[in-house]
Amino acid sequence: MPVVRDLRVLLRLRDFRRLLAVRLLSQGADGVYQVALAAYVVFSPEKQTSPGAIASAMAVLLLPYSLVGPFAGVLLDRWRRRQVFLYGNLLRALLAAITAVLMAGQVPDWLFYVSALCVTAVNRFVLSGLSAALPRVVDTDRLVLANSLSPTAGTLAATAGGGLAFAVRLIASDSDAAVVLLGAALYLCAALASLTMAPGLLGPDRHPAQPSLAAAVLTTARDLREAIRHLAAPRRREAAWALLTMTVMRFCYGALLVLVLMLCRYALSSDPDDGLALLGLALGVSGAGFFAAALVTPGAAGRLGAGRWIVVCAASAAVLEPALGLPFATAPMLVAAFVLGLITQGAKIATDTLVQSSVEDGFRGRIFSVYDVLFNVAFVGAAGVAALMLPPDGRSATLVITVAFIYAAVAAAMARAGAKQAVERDPRR
Repeated sequence: MPVVRDLRVLLRLRDFRRLLAVRLLSQGADGVYQVALAAYVVFSPEKQTSPGAIASAMAVLLLPYSLVGPFAGVLLDRWRRRQVFLYGNLLRALLAAITAVLMAGQVPDWLFYVSALCVTAVNRFVLSGLSAALPRVVDTDRLVLANSLSPTAGTLAATAGGGLAFAVRLIASDSDAAVVLLGAALYLCAALASLTMAPGLLGPDRHPAQPSLAAAVLTTARDLREAIRHLAAPRRREAAWALLTMTVMRFCYGALLVLVLMLCRYALSSDPDDGLALLGLALGVSGAGFFAAALVTPGAAGRLGAGRWIVVCAASAAVLEPALGLPFATAPMLVAAFVLGLITQGAKIATDTLVQSSVEDGFRGRIFSVYDVLFNVAFVGAAGVAALMLPPDGRSATLVITVAFIYAAVAAAMARAGAKQAVERDPRR
């Protein structure tokens, strides 16, 4: 198979393998940490979780951390990305260990959220840096393939980390603190893996007159405005539309995730542990969809173009999501998890490729940070909307149908933008 052959070529690139190892360990630790948080916040027997409580938790963990995003981009375009991976993962290992101590000590919830917020804030630097560094370890011809393998492998690592967290939780007698300590160990391993790369390998390129840190922070607004203007240039318009499209699809994914959480907690199981196991199965099936997207997207995007592939993904979701979601039963939900995993990751691979191939290296860190901020705001907004629409057991046909209409609107808007871009490139069409 051509994809398998290309993957072998890509994995022979030493620097790509090393960057991939950092991603796998880092996102594997993220999966462990996220499952521990979900178990502690949503599936604890003593907690009567509601959609509003889930939305509040997402807002506490993601909105303040989104404020770090623009600063992360500005600093990533000035700091050595290898050093960000090293010190960022070391700091996360320490903070995760503190979170485990707080869990074991039965501290007030607000103190626990502060600790978790600090871990996710550092995460912004690491994930943005991984995306921005990828073009430094592969050539342009293989960038689509690298975008298929690397982020998808990271997602699969997060899914595997979540599965490992479930296993540890069973062995450790439902101890969420023990699971978080496992995440801390994996963060430490990610930091050590980053030492296999030279400090200057991943960029960014040094400018002759490097401004001070204080000056960089003070000029954040101007730098972000320049990055957005860079992306909004006519020849990058398709990439800008893809980014906005992916943001809306992230909104849909967030709303459906809250729905699945509530179904697993109340409607499809009567025991919190059974509900957590069902959620783990759904996430594993979704991870299989991510893997399928990595295999399908390079060929599909190569034939159709990245923009048209995003249209196909959104249109498919508009049709399949209500067909599989409205029964509110376990088997259709698991099929929907696979389909949405494939569609969401396929669109993200295409979006990442459009953005990376359209912008210059000196702007990538800032643009990917804006990308992440939009993702998080959309995700939290989706949780808030879902909290207003969902009943206590999660069964809401209105939410399912609304999300389907949004997917359809996204497909139509992206198709129109792609057609307009094609006309501008060739006025004779």
